[in-house]
Amino acid sequence: MRRQVLLFFSVFCLSSVLGQVSYSIPEEMARGSLVGNIAQDLGLHVKRLQAGKARIHTGDSAEYIQLNKEKGLLIIKERIDREALCGETTPCALHFQIALENPIEIFQITVEITDINDNAPVFEKEERRFEISESAVIGSKFMLEKAIDLDIGLNGLQSYTLKPNDNFVLKLHSQSDGGKKVEMILQKPLDREQQEFGSLLLTAVDGGEPQRSGTMQIHITVLDVNDNAPVFTQTIYKANVKENSPTGTLITKVSASDADKGTHGEVSYVIGNSMRGISKLFHVSEDGQLILNGHIDYEKAKKYEIDIEAVDQGGLSDSSKVVIEVGDINDNSPVINMISSSNSIGEDSVSNTVVAVMSVNDPDSEENGKVRCAINKNIPFTIAPTSSNFYSIVTDSELDRESAVEYNITVTCSDEGVPSLSSSVTLTLQISDVNDNAPVFERSSYEAYIVENNTPGLSIFTVRARDADWNQNARVSYILEDSSVNGVPVSSYVSVSADSGVIHAVRSFDYEQIKDFQFRVKAQDGGSPPLSSNVTVKVMIQDQNDNPPQVLYPVQTGGSLVAEMVPRSADVGYLVTKVVAVDVDSGQNAWLSYKLQKATDKALFEVGLQNGEIRTIRQVNDKDVVKQRLTVIVEDNGQPSRSATVIVNVAVADSFPEVLSEFTDFTHDKEYNDNLTFYLVLALAVVSFLFITCLVVIISVKIYRWRQSRILYHSSLPVIPYYPPRYSDTLGTGTGTLQHVYNYEVCRTNDSRKSDCKFGRAGSQNVLIMDPSSTGTMQRIQCEKSILDEPDSPLEV
Repeated sequence: MRRQVLLFFSVFCLSSVLGQVSYSIPEEMARGSLVGNIAQDLGLHVKRLQAGKARIHTGDSAEYIQLNKEKGLLIIKERIDREALCGETTPCALHFQIALENPIEIFQITVEITDINDNAPVFEKEERRFEISESAVIGSKFMLEKAIDLDIGLNGLQSYTLKPNDNFVLKLHSQSDGGKKVEMILQKPLDREQQEFGSLLLTAVDGGEPQRSGTMQIHITVLDVNDNAPVFTQTIYKANVKENSPTGTLITKVSASDADKGTHGEVSYVIGNSMRGISKLFHVSEDGQLILNGHIDYEKAKKYEIDIEAVDQGGLSDSSKVVIEVGDINDNSPVINMISSSNSIGEDSVSNTVVAVMSVNDPDSEENGKVRCAINKNIPFTIAPTSSNFYSIVTDSELDRESAVEYNITVTCSDEGVPSLSSSVTLTLQISDVNDNAPVFERSSYEAYIVENNTPGLSIFTVRARDADWNQNARVSYILEDSSVNGVPVSSYVSVSADSGVIHAVRSFDYEQIKDFQFRVKAQDGGSPPLSSNVTVKVMIQDQNDNPPQVLYPVQTGGSLVAEMVPRSADVGYLVTKVVAVDVDSGQNAWLSYKLQKATDKALFEVGLQNGEIRTIRQVNDKDVVKQRLTVIVEDNGQPSRSATVIVNVAVADSFPEVLSEFTDFTHDKEYNDNLTFYLVLALAVVSFLFITCLVVIISVKIYRWRQSRILYHSSLPVIPYYPPRYSDTLGTGTGTLQHVYNYEVCRTNDSRKSDCKFGRAGSQNVLIMDPSSTGTMQRIQCEKSILDEPDSPLEV
C-alpha cells in the first residue's frame, strides 16, 4: 500500500501548539489498516499521547479513522468509499483534529482519499431498439445513451466500442462538462430483404487497473419502403388565443391522412420550425392537437405562424401552417424610467427646482395603456407632466435639512384598464447641508468638581456641543478662551481637548490655596464661515484630608520647658490649661477632637473632647507628685483621619521654688525617655568594651612592672631621681605645665623593690554649669582626680 505523508507545523503562544499533518491513502482499505505513525510524524512520545489524553475530534462528521494511543498509530476504523463520501468532488479528504491536554495542543490532521477503480461503467438501460427504413441514406445519425462511471480521472469512462460494425460506426463528441456524446452513424445502406433484424453490442470502457467495462445491447429492425406521404386537410389553420392563457390551453387541431396501410399509414405530427422558440411555446400531440406549452405575451408577439409537419413511419411527410392571433389583456403595469435624477439638493434651493425627470410607458393598448402619475403627500415636492409620457418632480416649498435629512419620494403611476394596474418607484433624495446652525451646548453653564492633590493631566469634565448641521459643518472643535485666574492664565490651570471637549487639569490643585475658578469654552464648527458659541465652566476644588491638625498652644520648643501650675488646693473641675489646635482643611476634615492619650496620673486630669480644655476630675492632694506629664492627641474627622500630639507639663505645687527644684532636669527627661532604649544599649556596649580594654591594660602593666622590678632588684647601679621635662614650679605659681600641686615623698633603701612612694591628693575643683537650653536649672558637677599608689611598683615616670 502506498502512503504519502506531509507534515506542517505552526507554533503559537498561550500554551497552545497548532500543527498540521497530511496523509494520502486509497479508498476501500480494510479495517485496522495503518494510516500513519502520528506520534513519529508529530515528533511526540507515545507517553505524551497517553498522559495528554489524546483524542480525535471530527465534529459532526462520521469517524472513519481512530487513534491507537498505545502505539501512536492512526488506523482505519470504518471502510471508506470515496464515491459515497465525496461524489465527483476532487480532491476528497477527511479533516479532523487530535487534541492533547496539559498543556493544550491541537493538531490538524488531513487524510486525502484517493480513487481506485472499483466501479465499472454502467448503462441506464440494458438494451435499445431502433426501427430504420431500408431507404435511410448513408450518414444518418442515431443518438445513443451515455454510460455512467462513478470513478474519476483515469479510472473513469474513457471510450466506447461497437461490434459488429459492418453497417454502423461510432462517433464521439466531447462536451463542456467533460462527458462524451455518442452517435451511431450509418455507413452502409440497409437491405430489408437481406437482413431484416440486426443486433449490435455497445461497450463502454474505463482506464483503470484492472480495466472495467459495461455493455448495452442494440436491436435494429429494417423497415420496408414507404411510397405514400401524409396529406393535411387544410393548407392554413387560423386560431385566436388570449395572452397569459394557462399552459395546456387547446389552440386548434390539425389533421392529415396517409393512403398507405399498416405502419406506413400511421401519421405523427411535429412542429417543423423552431424560430423564436416556437417549440417551447407550443406542443402538438399525436392526434394533431396544438396545445399551449408556455407563456405568450401580446406585447412581445401579436401573431404566431407555426409550420406543422405530418410524418409517417417511413419518413414521408407533409406540412401545413397554423396562424395564431394573440389577444391583448391589461396585464402590464406602467413602466417608469428615471431619465435624470439628483441624489442630493441643497437646503437653500429655491422653489420649483427640478429634482428628477422620468418617462412613463404602458405597453398595453388603448385604455389599458393610458397612465396617470402622483407622488406621496406631506413632502415639499410635486410632480407635473412636461410632455407626452414625461414627468418632472420639482420643489414646491423651502427645505430644511435639520428637519428632514432625506426624503423618500414615491412616484405611483396607474393605468385605466379594468382592473387598473399600477407601479411605483421611490427616489431617495438627500438634503445637502448649509452651515446655518451654530453649535449648541447641552447646558447653559457647567459645574465640575475635582479633588485636590490631583495628578496633572487628570480628566475633570467633558463639555459637549451639538451642531444640527452635517458633516464638516457639524464638526465641532473646542477652544479654551483666554482669561486669567488670580492673575495667572487659565491655560496654566486647565486644557481642553479640541476634538472631544474633555477638560484636563494642567496642575495639581490645592484647596487651601484656591477653592474654585471659572473659565469659558468656545465651540466652533468647521463650516465656512465658521459659527460658534461659548459656555461658562466653573471648577470646584474639593477638600481632601491632606493636612494634620496644628497645635497652637501650648507651644512645643526643642529645649525650653513650659509647665502649667496647679495649686494643691485646686478643686474638682479646675481649668489647668487649654490645648488650642487648628486644621487648615475644611468641612468634616477640620472637625477636631481631643483625647488624653497618656498621663502620669490619668485619674487626676481629663481633656474636653470638643474644646481641648484640661481640667482636674478630683481634688488635688499631698500625695500627688509635683511633675505631671500629659500627652494629648488632636484628631480630625477626615477619612482617613490625621492627628497631632502635644505634651503638656503640669506642676502640682504652691510655689515656684518647689517647681524649680523638681523640674531641674525635666527637659532632659523628655529626650531621655524618647531615646532610653538606644542609650541603654549603647552604654552597655561601651562599658563592656572599656572594661575588657582596662583589664587587658592592667594585666599588661602588671606583667611589665614585675619584670622591671626583677631587673632592678638584681642591679647594683645607683639610683638617680628623674623629673619630668618642664617641671619648673612645685608650687603651681609659675607657668608650669601641671595645673595642680602634687607632693612627692620618696623613701629609698637598698631594697628599692620594697620602698614606698606616696602621692599627695591634689586640690579639689568645683564647676557650675548652666544649661543654656534649660530655664534656670543649674547643674553642679564636682570632679576629683587622684593618683593611686601601687605599693609594689618603683617610682617611674
